[in-house]
Amino acid sequence: MRRALDTALLAGHPHPEVTDLLREVDYGEYEGLTTTEIRARQPGWDLFVDGCPGGESLAQLADRMDRLLGRLRDAGGDVLLFGHGHCLRALTARHLEQPLLLGRHLRAEAGSLSVLGRDHDAPAILLWGQRPQELPS
Repeated sequence: MRRALDTALLAGHPHPEVTDLLREVDYGEYEGLTTTEIRARQPGWDLFVDGCPGGESLAQLADRMDRLLGRLRDAGGDVLLFGHGHCLRALTARHLEQPLLLGRHLRAEAGSLSVLGRDHDAPAILLWGQRPQELPS
């Protein structure tokens, strides 16, 4: 959460609203481990397929993202979010009305910008994973 808050501050948003709905995934027994370390224990591990023992289940994560999307719709306008990669990938999958598994196909690098919205009344990705130096002028 600290890194997301720091990013919001650096982007010029000194008083962001904080919600637990946007907190990073609870990795349970895998908390603090890298993907490489996890795969040494469980070859082929994928968060969006396997989840995390002792952590947040995929069903719980999908439910949390659905609740966040409901809250964002209720806001009635554009909303700027700062969050963590796995969480934002899960949010995007649910925005697109897809299972979380779609999140495994979305790369979200630190500091990148993505825009979700609608196209002809259907949920859409308008911009994905652009780093500031890659954005069109």
